[in-house]
Amino acid sequence: NSGVMALLRPLLLDVVPTIQQTAALALGRLANYNDDLAEAVVKGDILPQLVCSLSEQNRFYKKAAAFVLRAVGKHSPQLALAIVQCGALETLVICLEDFDPGVKEAAAWALGYIARHNSELSQAVVDAGAVPLLVLCIQEPEIALKRIAASTLSDISKHSPELAQTVVDAGAIAHLAQMILNPDAKLKRQVLSALSQIAKHSVDLAELVVEAEIFPVVLTCLKDSDEYVKKNGATLIREIAKHTPELSQLIVNAGGVAAIIDCIGSCRGTVRLPGIMMLGYVAAHSENLSMAVIISKGIPPLCACLIEEHEDHIKAAAAWALGQVGRHTPEHARAVAVANVLPTLLSMYMDTRSSEDLQTKKALKNILQKCTYLPALEPLLHDAPPNILKHIVGQFSKVLPHDSKARRLFVTTGGLKKVQEIKAEPGSLLQEYINAINNCYPEEIVRY
Repeated sequence: NSGVMALLRPLLLDVVPTIQQTAALALGRLANYNDDLAEAVVKGDILPQLVCSLSEQNRFYKKAAAFVLRAVGKHSPQLALAIVQCGALETLVICLEDFDPGVKEAAAWALGYIARHNSELSQAVVDAGAVPLLVLCIQEPEIALKRIAASTLSDISKHSPELAQTVVDAGAIAHLAQMILNPDAKLKRQVLSALSQIAKHSVDLAELVVEAEIFPVVLTCLKDSDEYVKKNGATLIREIAKHTPELSQLIVNAGGVAAIIDCIGSCRGTVRLPGIMMLGYVAAHSENLSMAVIISKGIPPLCACLIEEHEDHIKAAAAWALGQVGRHTPEHARAVAVANVLPTLLSMYMDTRSSEDLQTKKALKNILQKCTYLPALEPLLHDAPPNILKHIVGQFSKVLPHDSKARRLFVTTGGLKKVQEIKAEPGSLLQEYINAINNCYPEEIVRY
């Protein structure tokens, strides 16, 4: 408000180098603060000046200038575009070859902040020739430089299969995969994130990541003390598992399902989410893979997530995953039903007035349509709303005609009485199911 920006600008050209650097640092801190101030740096025509100095000044100034570019570019695609338009990318890429690791780091950071916004800006960073140099940076000894370079490769890869492919073509996967065991937690986070962003796009890219022999090494990350390492490790495994039954089977064989189940059991909150999703994807592929989740004792921790977690989207993910486990055969459905999860799903469905109830409803239907384990279904007869009730009554109408013990039990537990109380539309599917159940019994029992 006092017009400081206009006063700082001439100081960027001061004869004393430390004054130049300090002025750049001050501008960077202002621009970093919010987008209005970053906007003011662009409008004050300061960027061309910085770009010009980036190529000819000393390393301290280069770091400060790259900091200003990063501070401006981080706020929005429009501001990042302003940096691209003033020709900064070429100069930043030249800085990636600087002998000083601090200058490389500052440049990589600025490039990452530009690339993360969208695929056009990311493509501009690629076209400027940044990727091969970033791959060289992740091989440098300095940990800070490795972190930022891995993070920038992650930001470039995330937007599209084509962009991820350019990172792969530069040979990034092998170098990233070697760093999964690095002791530095912050580096591991970035490495796992970059591999996830590559693997998520297509089967081919996921297979390239797997071929770098990340299994079973990556499973150690699920036991890491750093929550983000755990989460990013689980995310990487999820992004691979989702593509094909073959990739999921490979993860099962490496012990990945059991490791994810342990991980979900040992943490709380959003760290659980990628692991929950991963189990759902694995189970969705086939009966055998779903059975692998059941045998590895995956159902109890998924049930625990339904009960313990407070956030709707985590509950919904757990419900979805249980639905994927239970939807294959009566045996699968029974494994889920025995865990006493159906009442929880039903009460969630009845009580969620949120957007997530769709997932819960689908999960409930998936399990109910296969479940022939009547003791788990019976309690639901008393509470279920009509649209769920028809699935439950439908299952009874399939099982009771062929099972005399179940027929007797159904009378003594009050199930048959409850069925008589249901008001069904004449000619509806529900009415047909009720008739089928009544036809299993002598008329006088039904009347009684």
